[in-house]
Amino acid sequence: MNNEFTKFKISDEILKSIEGLGYKNPSKVQEKVIPEILLNKDIIVKSQTGSGKTAAFGIPLCEKVDWNENIPQILVLTPTRELAVQVSEDITNIGRFKRIKSVSIFGKEPISEQERKLKQKTHVVVGTPGRILDHIDRGSLNLAQIKYFVIDEADEMLNMGFIGQVEGIIRRLPKKKVTMLFSATIPEEIKVLCDKYMNKPVDISINNQKLINENIDHNLYYTNYEEKIEKLNDILIIEKPETVVIFAKTKENVDTVFQWLKSKGYSVNRIHGGMLQKERLSIMDGFRLGDFRILVSTDLASRGIDVKGITHVINYDLPVEKEAYVHRIGRTGRAGEKGKAISFCVNEKNKLLSEIEEFIGFKIPVYNLPEKIMVEKEKNEGVKTLKSKPKRKEEKSKAINNNITKIYLNGGKKKKIRAGDIVGAICKIEGIRSEDIGIIDVQDSVSYVDILNGKGKRVIEELKNITIKGKIIKAEKAKK
Repeated sequence: MNNEFTKFKISDEILKSIEGLGYKNPSKVQEKVIPEILLNKDIIVKSQTGSGKTAAFGIPLCEKVDWNENIPQILVLTPTRELAVQVSEDITNIGRFKRIKSVSIFGKEPISEQERKLKQKTHVVVGTPGRILDHIDRGSLNLAQIKYFVIDEADEMLNMGFIGQVEGIIRRLPKKKVTMLFSATIPEEIKVLCDKYMNKPVDISINNQKLINENIDHNLYYTNYEEKIEKLNDILIIEKPETVVIFAKTKENVDTVFQWLKSKGYSVNRIHGGMLQKERLSIMDGFRLGDFRILVSTDLASRGIDVKGITHVINYDLPVEKEAYVHRIGRTGRAGEKGKAISFCVNEKNKLLSEIEEFIGFKIPVYNLPEKIMVEKEKNEGVKTLKSKPKRKEEKSKAINNNITKIYLNGGKKKKIRAGDIVGAICKIEGIRSEDIGIIDVQDSVSYVDILNGKGKRVIEELKNITIKGKIIKAEKAKK
């Protein structure tokens, strides 16, 4: 296998999935972090967003999971719900052939549904601090077997006022565990936390990291407030972005920009904190797959969200915190590709702009807004582009999911069916072994089971002649 990850001596199941996910050569952070976690060392990692750190802890932790253990062994804290979902999906994909079950839990989603998931065999829990504490207090999250604890985007936890909750969680965890902290910056409060709760941590700082990715081209435009939205339209027509995130500072501004662009018939959607969680997640999924070209968002989408091929980031409003400029523009210019960061500023003496420029260490080049004659010349082609969807994007996990079939069974807990009964029935089929059975989700009235190695069709056929717990169970391919 021509894959650099083989040198870490990780199992074939993990190598098979990371190969399918397109990991060939470890990034700098993966190179340094993976061996330390495999040696069970506490680590403090200073590394930028977009450097591949989820896989840096996801790969060795999936390797460490004991599949036979039914209660969680790994707890990962993230500052936002979107990031919790993404990290959990990444871990599921990395652990796909080892059949690792990862569950994401966060606020604004029914707690009962999360409790149901946690009652089943769960190896990894990824969540936001408040909701994790809720589950600990309710007794639905059992911490007795937690051996690995990850704090992701620690500086953002601090900015959002979660550090007290993080401490509350640490105090409830078993004393004997491996603790890992990842952060783009290490402020004093984070250092204090590490000194207090970590055991001789290895400091890993990814050197030669510039605060700003060199693949990103920066542009600043001055405009007055009344014309701002028109000028945004002019820039979009001139730039014709393949995929763009437009950041605004409030949900009201997000709604205003979204409605205005939508009224022009552009391929656009939005996310902000005032929307239902389910809707936000579904919109982010659509954006990842290329269902629309323009996403208007608050800073919700600025941390850790990994969408392939974002060519432009536009700061319709400058961020209130200087660090947020770096996180926002980090959505583009990823994985060695070129990107463009465009910012609007209403007046030249803007305090936020001065703070950002001091923080990033250079003045953002100022450009003149495009002249009307130029906009008119580009208008037809620009509008046509903006009204169309971008190129369809392939799911990162498509290659590894190709041979996996999710099967729906019309029986669950109410018919006294457990995961073991499903495994027993499927293993009676000739040529099917327990290694061909992936993650099983038993609900009240229905169950879902992943069949690996391209054997799904056969299992569906054979299940027509097999009873589970003495009952005939209907089996079919699960709908998306």
